[in-house]
Amino acid sequence: MNKNWSLPVACIVCVLSLCAMVLALINNGKQDDVRSFSPPPFEKAAVSGMPTVPEDLGWSEIYQDGMEFRAYICGNVIVKDDAADVYFTNSEEFDVWLKLRVLTANGTLLGETGLIRPGEYVKSVSLTSEVEDGTAIKLKIMAYEPDTYYSAGSVTLNTILREEGAE
Repeated sequence: MNKNWSLPVACIVCVLSLCAMVLALINNGKQDDVRSFSPPPFEKAAVSGMPTVPEDLGWSEIYQDGMEFRAYICGNVIVKDDAADVYFTNSEEFDVWLKLRVLTANGTLLGETGLIRPGEYVKSVSLTSEVEDGTAIKLKIMAYEPDTYYSAGSVTLNTILREEGAE
């Protein structure tokens, strides 16, 4: 009589174990998603409108067909008092929020903006560490869909930091 019950009990235990593992994986994945993303704040220093930018800073449009955003930024980045002048601007044309990160060539974060809305710009980005004149950097522009924070694309530009007054 023990032989008749052992196979069905073993099958039930296996099925219950599989169900418990699947539920644990599903539940663990949801918790990781919730904890891994916290929405970036909006930039407090953002200004409405288009900036007046000195010509020598190489202020350029960032856009190609198919992109879901249009931005403007300086290619010649000048550092003054632990801040880099970038004149980072979000065009009114697309309904996306933009964020800028200033990174070293190896990806170390030097500074970042908060989100800027369409039709806003940020003149400068505060830098968290000292940099030397001629330091190679990456300017990473990230676009987010409003309210959902889904990615609307990103682009990375390579340039060099210059200290104010350095030749």
